[in-house]
Amino acid sequence: MTDSPLSESLAKAVDARFQPIDLLPGRTVVEKLIELLLSGVPTCPPSMSTILQQAREELQGKDTSDLKVIVLGGGSGLSNILGGDSRQSAWPNDPFSGLKEIFPRAKSIVCVTDDGGSTGELLKDLPLISLGDLRHVLLSSIQLVNLVDRYSLSQDRAQRVASFLHSLFNFRYEQPPLSVAQLLADCKNDPSSLPLNMAVELSELLEYIFSDAELSRAMQRPHCLGNLLLAAAIYRHKEDDKDPDERAILAGLHWLGDIIGAGKGAVLPCTVTPAHLNILYANGVLVAGENKSDGGYRNSPIRRVFVEFADDPLVPEQTLTAITQADIILFAPGSLYTSIIPILQIPGIAEAVRFNSKALKILVANLWIQKGETDLVWNDAHRKFHVSDLIKAYNRNIPGGIKDIFAQVLLLGLRDIPGSILQNYALEDKMPILLDRGEVWNIGLTPIEAKIFSDASLAIRKVHHGQAALAQAVKAIWSVHHQTQRLEPLQLEAKWDNNLPLISRQRLTPAARMRCFQPLLDIPMQSMVRQALQDILWTHWDILPEHLGNIKGVTLVKKADWHRCQQWDNVFSFYDPDDGEIKIREDAFFDLKRREASLLIPLGQALLGNYASQRELLPVANGDQEVGKMYRLHLRPVQERNCFFSEVELAEYLQLVRMVKVDDAGLLYTRLINGHEGFTPPGLLLGLTYAWYLDNRHAAHIEYKMAITSLTTSDLVPEQLKMMGRRERMVRFFRKVVFRHDEAVYGY
Repeated sequence: MTDSPLSESLAKAVDARFQPIDLLPGRTVVEKLIELLLSGVPTCPPSMSTILQQAREELQGKDTSDLKVIVLGGGSGLSNILGGDSRQSAWPNDPFSGLKEIFPRAKSIVCVTDDGGSTGELLKDLPLISLGDLRHVLLSSIQLVNLVDRYSLSQDRAQRVASFLHSLFNFRYEQPPLSVAQLLADCKNDPSSLPLNMAVELSELLEYIFSDAELSRAMQRPHCLGNLLLAAAIYRHKEDDKDPDERAILAGLHWLGDIIGAGKGAVLPCTVTPAHLNILYANGVLVAGENKSDGGYRNSPIRRVFVEFADDPLVPEQTLTAITQADIILFAPGSLYTSIIPILQIPGIAEAVRFNSKALKILVANLWIQKGETDLVWNDAHRKFHVSDLIKAYNRNIPGGIKDIFAQVLLLGLRDIPGSILQNYALEDKMPILLDRGEVWNIGLTPIEAKIFSDASLAIRKVHHGQAALAQAVKAIWSVHHQTQRLEPLQLEAKWDNNLPLISRQRLTPAARMRCFQPLLDIPMQSMVRQALQDILWTHWDILPEHLGNIKGVTLVKKADWHRCQQWDNVFSFYDPDDGEIKIREDAFFDLKRREASLLIPLGQALLGNYASQRELLPVANGDQEVGKMYRLHLRPVQERNCFFSEVELAEYLQLVRMVKVDDAGLLYTRLINGHEGFTPPGLLLGLTYAWYLDNRHAAHIEYKMAITSLTTSDLVPEQLKMMGRRERMVRFFRKVVFRHDEAVYGY
């Protein structure tokens, strides 16, 4: 009997070679091996389960104790995968797991451009790098073996020590404590649980905070105690009467790390030079400060970020050596523009990563979209953020691009997360970064999806990277990475090759910058107004001392005495060129939602000083019918002005606001206002745009005008192109002229 097509198919199905690994979920061998290590052997025939169990035991038994692992990143993401997020209340329940458990020689290289919270408060007083993320990662780096070896502790006692350190380092106060005893009492933790040597060292460190003049003064602000402890450790190692240098910073960091069980050299700064971020948005706005990335709500995607240093940047030799000698280099998840990119922009670090050609290099991708950073896509604001967008942002911001920086991208697989949990996150306006696997593959990188989430967090319907699962995934990738590396060239070209450091013009630390404003603030104003103005100057690092040059005082005016005409606005504050004072209606100042704008807007207006000698608004008639108005602006002669702008710059600004010069001397400008068309006078417009540029939440009127820069233009509406051009030129004027940013540095 002749075989039928059906019987031939059955024969092929029976005879086909089927590998045991094919029983595991995952698209690639690496993904399947990670699944095997994390989830165990699936239900299958004994002959196959035996092979898989042997493979799993081999993976589990691989010795990784001598591998040199480097993890780069910011505070939360780095600390979480290294040893758990040490700021969380549940951390003491499992303080010794994570990468540090499987790779005990792991070291962290930490970003130091943070400027918020207690870190920012310290920067106001001390000439230091940002300490918050270093403190955070230092606590997460505590290892059981170090506590056992140094202090001869049992595991149970070591965990109690970790719990005490967690309370001590994370303790925050609003009112400064009066003594060490009060401070420890407020912490509500008994230091008797500590080994004697550690208790003595930490007690002396706390006493030093109270006895050192600079630290004691800094302590008057609200702080996280761990930051003060780290600052004290650094200050104890500095030379007398000198600011902390590289030696003091590293010595203090290593000493404190050794005392608490993290180990010497476990945590390294990416630089010992104070630095901050400058953020360039797609609409051309360039602002300073890491807090602007998620606090400005710019409605415009970030184009690039730039690290600006207070002096020539110095990278510790220990940091570079750790990178060049590493077996595995991990880039931790975290804020896209404020964790990894700043580190790789520091001269020498990206080069060190590329130089180490033998290391396994993995980018651990973020899971969730972050407001202000990854909620809008550069060059396409109308679609969701994908993993390939994450990769392209790195390529756009790292000098020389991502070539030889990382080859694999490790992602938390969404297919393993219940849809109901993702739906709950969506209701909270929290969306995942989507994996476009084909695009990542086409770029030349290897995407690896895995169940690297925390089972404990999933049980309470939360999704986070799990430090234990991620460590096992890295171990599996290391086991086979020499057999799975791709040889195809990277398809992305570097967008930025300039790696010259950006150094502030004054070469000032943040604390020194604030001291430059003190003489300018020694003018008549109430103490609470002075404090509010100081807070604004700190928040907005772009404000120059010269911006305050025309201000002679600040006066609060009672509502009943406020007689200023509000025909053009409801700002309730203005700069008065007659006496050089900022006038603010009291209720506007005491309304916390309006306070910042009530100061920023007249601060911007003050740049014009007494530039105008006369302003007129005259009717324009056609016969007996009024058809509009003519605004006439008479300028003072140049020699009589106290104006921030030069004559050429002032003329440029007036042209931008559509004022027309009508005399050869350039002292008379006019603007025709049609019918009942609204009109914003040049001084008010300057103040509103000044406030909008620094933080667009303060000037909805200008935000509305500037929204056109994010629209898709059409040749069918030429006027739209003209409006867009005017808005873009206005932003450029503020970037270049008002805030004095060097255009060449930022790629313009």
